[in-house]
Amino acid sequence: MDAHAMKVEAARAALAHVEDGMRLGIGTGSTAAEFVRLLAERVAKGLSVVGVPTSERTATQCRELGVPLATLEEMPELHLTIDGADEFDADLTLIKGGGGALLREKIVAAASERMIVIADESKRVDMLGRFPLPIEVNAFGLAATRIAVERAARSIGLGGPVELRMTENGPFVTDGGHFVLDASFGRIRDPRALSGLLHAVPGVVEHGLFIGMADLVIVAGAAGAQTVRPRAVQQNP
Repeated sequence: MDAHAMKVEAARAALAHVEDGMRLGIGTGSTAAEFVRLLAERVAKGLSVVGVPTSERTATQCRELGVPLATLEEMPELHLTIDGADEFDADLTLIKGGGGALLREKIVAAASERMIVIADESKRVDMLGRFPLPIEVNAFGLAATRIAVERAARSIGLGGPVELRMTENGPFVTDGGHFVLDASFGRIRDPRALSGLLHAVPGVVEHGLFIGMADLVIVAGAAGAQTVRPRAVQQNP
């Protein structure tokens, strides 16, 4: 399978976990977009679900395809979130935010009883950090925040460029009105330590490390889709 076919296969396998009547968090990104297309086909055939989108882009796609939506204010407790990831490791710790929706993605995932991640095989890593870590920050005090982020990373032996995400029209702006720093720290040996340090920086709104949030990953490769559970669950069934 090529990369697109793998994404479709993972999305199709995730759809098997969606039940009639569910309140569903719907993620953002290219793999999540394939899930929305397949979900819309099921909705058209009578599946009853209500979705909470994690971005304006996902909301637009859902409306165009006829997937019923609600806001998280209207539906603050969800049964299941299905979303993609930029990387995942054996503990199912994730890096997310390549699409710029990490804050809303994390809020929606935290409001859900379960989170299923859909990804192709290229997203599986032995240690996080090949993909730059997105960090959503307040526009005010941007230079000071970047310096504080770099200092925090150095305190646990991490370096590398921390760059403001740009578009052809200027800085990338999230749906929440924030900027994104992409931190190329390299191999992140202690995601929990880095998470705590980043949360302690006043200008950081949220970061793209999702720790202990994913219940399983459906990963598609050349042999089809397989379900991956956290390493601790695999070792203690």
